[in-house]
Amino acid sequence: MSARKRSALRNLIEFVPAWLLLKLLAVLPREAAIFAGQVIAGTAYYLHGRLRRVGYRNLALAMPQLNRRERRAIIRGVFANLGRLLGEFSQFPKITRQNITELVEYDGLENYKKASERRRGVLMLTGHMGAWELCAFAQGIYGHPLSFLVRPLDNPLLDRMISNYRELSGNRTINKNKAVKPVLETLRRGQDVGLLIDANTLQDQGVFCEFFGIPACSTTGLAVFALRADAPVVPGFLIWDGRSKKHRLRFEPEIPLIRTGDFKEEVMLNTARFTNVIEDYASRYPDQWLWIHMRWHTRPEGERDLYSRDDSNRDRSSPVKYEVQV
Repeated sequence: MSARKRSALRNLIEFVPAWLLLKLLAVLPREAAIFAGQVIAGTAYYLHGRLRRVGYRNLALAMPQLNRRERRAIIRGVFANLGRLLGEFSQFPKITRQNITELVEYDGLENYKKASERRRGVLMLTGHMGAWELCAFAQGIYGHPLSFLVRPLDNPLLDRMISNYRELSGNRTINKNKAVKPVLETLRRGQDVGLLIDANTLQDQGVFCEFFGIPACSTTGLAVFALRADAPVVPGFLIWDGRSKKHRLRFEPEIPLIRTGDFKEEVMLNTARFTNVIEDYASRYPDQWLWIHMRWHTRPEGERDLYSRDDSNRDRSSPVKYEVQV
C-alpha cells in the first residue's frame, strides 16, 4: 500500500505509539533501554506465532541437523537481538565520538581503509545481522559516513522519524526504488554506500543463488553497482560479543570482482559470491541473523512454496558450525 492511499489519521495512530516508545527508551540509561527492548521483543516472541513458525521453518531448511531445542534457542536469540537493536536505536541521539568506543570496536578496519585508498568509494556488503542499524550509524560517528539504501515505509511520519535517527551521525538514506543514479554519483565522488543484500527479492529484480544449498532470489544491485563503478566491495557486519559486552564492527578483506566479459553472467556470479558471505555469517552467528524473514519465499518457476504446510516435512542435511552469543 502506498503512502498516498493511507489516511492521515491512520498514519498518526501508528506514529504516536512508536514515537512515544522511542522517547521513553531514550530517557533510560543504555543498559536499561536494551533490557526494556528485549522484554518487548521477548513478549513478541510469544505473541507472534507466524514469525516463530517462519523462523523454525527456515532453520529446518538451512540447518536440519539441529534439534528442536537448538532451533528454539536460536529463534529466541533472534528476538533478543532485535530487542537489543531497538534499545540501541533509541540511544542514537546520545552517541558521540567520545563514547562510541564504549559500544562499538573495530575488527579489520585495515580492510576498509585499504579499499578506501582506491578513491572510488567503498560498497559495504552487509545484511540484517547483529545491530545492523548501529553498524551504519557507528561508521558515521567514527568519521566514515556512508549512504545506504532503504525501502521507504508506507507511513511517511514513521519513515521521516526513522530517517532522522539514521542520519544523526552524518549518514544519508537513499530510496532503493530510485537508487541507480544517486548510488553511482555517490561512488564517483569517492563516497561509501552500504547495501543490505540478504532479503528475499521478486523474480524480476534478482537472480537465484544458492543460500544454504537452496535457490534464493537475491538482489543484483550490489553486483551491478560494483561492476559499473569498478568500486571495491567490502563485507562489514556489526556482531554482538557477549564476552566483552560490546559490538564488533568487523570488516572482511575486499571481495575481488569476477569479470568474464558477459555482464549478465558477471552479475550472476558476483551475486552468488556475495550471498555466500551472508551464509557464512548466518552460520557462525545464527541468533543474530533475521531468520524470521521468508528468505526463500520467491521460487523458481515450477517450484512449490517452501513455506506451505505441504512442504513442512522436507528433509535436508548440511553440516554447519555455529556459535550463539549471549
